[in-house]
Amino acid sequence: MRRSLQALAFAAGLMALGTAPGVRAGPAFDDVHANVFAGRAIQPAGDMVRLTAPVRPTDQRSVPVAVEARFKDGRTVRSLTLIVDENPSPVAAVFDFGPRRDAVRIATKLRLNAATDVRAIVEASDGQLYMAERFVKFAGGQGACAAPAMGTPEMIAANMGKMTFEHLRKTAALTEITPQARLGVSHPNHTGMVMDQITLLYVPLRIITDMEVRQGDERVFAMKGSITLAQDPAIEFDYRVNGSDRMHVLVTDSDGASWQQSFPIGQGS
Repeated sequence: MRRSLQALAFAAGLMALGTAPGVRAGPAFDDVHANVFAGRAIQPAGDMVRLTAPVRPTDQRSVPVAVEARFKDGRTVRSLTLIVDENPSPVAAVFDFGPRRDAVRIATKLRLNAATDVRAIVEASDGQLYMAERFVKFAGGQGACAAPAMGTPEMIAANMGKMTFEHLRKTAALTEITPQARLGVSHPNHTGMVMDQITLLYVPLRIITDMEVRQGDERVFAMKGSITLAQDPAIEFDYRVNGSDRMHVLVTDSDGASWQQSFPIGQGS
């Protein structure tokens, strides 16, 4: 089931979600019809899921979004789906988490094509779905999905696949404290909707489709991406200390290219 959700999330076009009473669903959300969750009910998040995003972003090409999910009843967080209602590809990303995660935090930056509801849908280990939502205004001008990438083609090609890793919060010993880190990947995430002003041809679609992060042999998360992820995707995440001293990253894009790198994180981190 988890694999089928991820595959559907990557597919371009509109997608569908089942909703329950109490969850606000506008016309665009109702029209998302590819049955990502096979018609299952989605409950309001309450205090289990928190979504933050700016009311009016300063740059619609790179809108910061953060999600925190926590279960206090013994369940764990299985997956997180980020939805942007009014984007050409509304399913922005799907994160599939490793074991023992009763709480997770994920932050990234998204392209927004218009004023829209942004939604975070979290699946618990028992299959229940919970949704938090936030309306983000549009400052006007060109939609982000048709905005050209920053940098020259030569610079983009030279840096393609380069990664950075940094700790935002680090623990020195095996404790219940969860470190937080930021992983950045240099990649244009071309949407296929940008016209080259010289050739008058569209720049071909080329996006990050898959990202997997492992702490030693244990999965931290696997992500399915889309054109809604901003250029040079950066993912902030937390993870459970398991004694491994390295973080392994594998990234694949829609052209079939892949990059992998291993980062030292310190003994017991």
